[in-house]
Amino acid sequence: MKPLLLFSLCLPVGLSAQTVYELPFASQDNTIELAVENTGSLTLDNVTVSVQNRPDWISFRSNEAIIDQLESSAEKPVSFTFSIDKTAPVGKEHAITFLIDGPGGQTWTKTITVRISAPEKFELFQNFPNPFNPTTTISYQLSSPGRVRLVVYNLLGQEVATLVDAEREAGFHQELWHASSLASGLYIYRITATDKSGDKIVDNKTMSLVK
Repeated sequence: MKPLLLFSLCLPVGLSAQTVYELPFASQDNTIELAVENTGSLTLDNVTVSVQNRPDWISFRSNEAIIDQLESSAEKPVSFTFSIDKTAPVGKEHAITFLIDGPGGQTWTKTITVRISAPEKFELFQNFPNPFNPTTTISYQLSSPGRVRLVVYNLLGQEVATLVDAEREAGFHQELWHASSLASGLYIYRITATDKSGDKIVDNKTMSLVK
C-alpha cells in the first residue's frame, strides 16, 4: 500500500510544473504544499511527512507534519512554511528531501530542487556594530554580478583601507574591517559596484570608531 506523493509548490504564485523552483531572495513565510494520496485498500493512520535534508540557509517553521488518518483512495495535503536567509547563494541549485513514514514502517522520499533568485536591488547596509572597537562588519547586496570596490576614508578624504577590489557574485556579502591601528573618530565607507554592462552604482555611509 504505497502512498503516492503528489507535489505542488504554492509560492511564488504562478509557478507551473518544472524541474527547478525559483525562490525569492531573503523571502519570508513561503509555503511548500505536499499532497499525500493513499492508493491502497486500507486506511493509514499517523502518516508522517518530514524534512530530511535542507541547506542551512532555509529555515522551516516546523520540520514535520502528521496526517492522523488517510483513508483508502483519499488524498490529504500537508504544508511546510519556511524562510530564506539572505546568506543563501544566488543562482545555484539545492535539493530538499521529504520523507514519508507509513504506519507499517514503510518509507518513501520526495526530493525537490530549488534555486534562489538574485536580489531585486543593490543595497549597502549600515556597519555592525556601530560604534565599534576595533572591528566591524560591512554588508551589501548585489542584484547582479560585477566588480566591487569598497574603500574606507577618514573625514579628510584620505583613503585608510581598501576592503574589496574584486569581482563579486549577485547576492549578500560581508566584509570585516580591523581598525586597531587607527584613531577614534568618524570614518566613511564607500562602495562602487560596476556590473557587466558597465553600469555603476556608488553609495557611502559613516561609522564611528570609539576606543
